[in-house]
Amino acid sequence: MAMTRHYLWGLGPHGFHRIHYTAWGDPDNPRVLICVHGLTRNARDFDFFAAALANDYRILCVDAPGRGHSDWFTHKEDYSYPVYAADMAAVIARSGAEQVDWVGTSMGGLIGMSLAMQPHSPIRKLVMNDVGPFIPKEALERIAAYVGKPLRFADLDELERYLRIIAAPFGPASDEQWRHMALHSSRQTENGSYQFSYDPGIAEVFHTALEDVDLWAMWDAIRCPTLVLRGADSDVLTRADAKAMTQRGPRAQLVEFAGVGHAPGLMTDDQIATVRDWLLAD
Repeated sequence: MAMTRHYLWGLGPHGFHRIHYTAWGDPDNPRVLICVHGLTRNARDFDFFAAALANDYRILCVDAPGRGHSDWFTHKEDYSYPVYAADMAAVIARSGAEQVDWVGTSMGGLIGMSLAMQPHSPIRKLVMNDVGPFIPKEALERIAAYVGKPLRFADLDELERYLRIIAAPFGPASDEQWRHMALHSSRQTENGSYQFSYDPGIAEVFHTALEDVDLWAMWDAIRCPTLVLRGADSDVLTRADAKAMTQRGPRAQLVEFAGVGHAPGLMTDDQIATVRDWLLAD
């Protein structure tokens, strides 16, 4: 079934904003999967993954505010996890499902974690893609070095070449997939140059003094079945922390992908099969 695009209203501290999402699969399928991207990415990163699971699920891939086709915030401090969580609760309500499964990459995983730890959470199964309850300061500093920079590219080819460098840790991708990511994470400016399409204002959170992020108390409150994916070369989710995630809280299952950093792109057959098989093993 073909992808369709939709909007709903979210309510933040400074008013309403539009949230965009793509939908895949049978709209009457009661089995619903929510997919949420990483910090600077967007819903279209999941196109290859969603197409592969569309016979099994109704899949909603969401653009967080400031990314993709969702609204940008005027007040940049609104780019925060409480607002993201409220927006995703609205998406779950829109789905009409009593329970949903969740696949979250990096930031999307943290949003999923914040929802899954809540009492009476509707999240049935949680997939954390290369993120956990502890993020080292050094990883945050690496991310801060490139997020929100006012880069301009002469054409889409130049932007894609840059994307292939900064997103190399995503792991293997075909030329078609790299072009797809470049096309759907860029916008053309009035003078014909290209920029990344996310709001540079999402980087303001990195302008303060960065410290380790410790969310182990949230992790320990999760009770739903959980799968942790880790790029073997990741600096965001260390192997020690990933192993600890299998021993406390939901006692997650851990799968590592060799030759991949932060974060697995979920576009290769082996990565897609790993997630699909785990989700469908009831």
